[in-house]
Amino acid sequence: MDIVVAQVHIWGANTPQRPWPDRETKPHRPVPLGKDELLKEMDAAGVRRAVIVPPSWEGDRNDLGLEAARLHPDRFAVMGRLAVEKPESRGLIDGWKRQPGMLGARFTFHTPTQRPWLTDGTAAWLWTAAERAQVPLMIHVPGSLDKVDPIAVRHPGLKLVIDHLGRFSHLRDAAAFEDLPLLLALARRPNVAVKASALPCLSTGNYPYRGLHDVIRQVFDAFGPQRMFWGTDLSRLPCSYKQAITMFTEELAFLVGRDRELVMGQAICAWLGWKL
Repeated sequence: MDIVVAQVHIWGANTPQRPWPDRETKPHRPVPLGKDELLKEMDAAGVRRAVIVPPSWEGDRNDLGLEAARLHPDRFAVMGRLAVEKPESRGLIDGWKRQPGMLGARFTFHTPTQRPWLTDGTAAWLWTAAERAQVPLMIHVPGSLDKVDPIAVRHPGLKLVIDHLGRFSHLRDAAAFEDLPLLLALARRPNVAVKASALPCLSTGNYPYRGLHDVIRQVFDAFGPQRMFWGTDLSRLPCSYKQAITMFTEELAFLVGRDRELVMGQAICAWLGWKL
């Protein structure tokens, strides 16, 4: 089975030569996670490929992800960042995928500054431009899932992936899934998919996180194996990389055969156009 992780961050240190902006988000851990460490983790866990998502705390830069994809094109590809709020970004989408290793783009709308951009017109240009250029988008929209449906309806040719099942990272257990019906309702839009990523972070329990299994089953039943993608957010997992895999491959009784192959990697590659 080709295991492909739908999201992982790599980043560098905050230095005068490569400074981070003053952002509302903080790194997952004090020591940066680089491509070489990530490769070792992937090899040990049996992960063939990883979709690199540059983290927001580094700002809107993609250099480390693109370097990793250039050096290891069979292992890495990138969903890059750009500053949606800046007018100069509007001319970048048409040529976005001409960057070697770039599959699409990823945007966060979860901070007090960013959340209004979904409705105040700041991001309106992005949906049109990405649909026209056939650039898939990943979006982190906790607390704003109801704002996604109108976008999906107005732009049926735009592929959208909801990060982390649309969850807030600070909530746990039942509180983390109070608005799950809003996510499940989005399944009726064929251009919307979901990343089942970072889920162990939402549980106060221990592996195999049985309290999450019913949630995963509901999402699977709604979106199907071709629109639910396994992921990790390795840098903040409370469990091992291998356990993040076996939670899906060994502990979910409903996830078997061809469906398991799709969820664990084939579907995300098909959705983003990353040929296996």
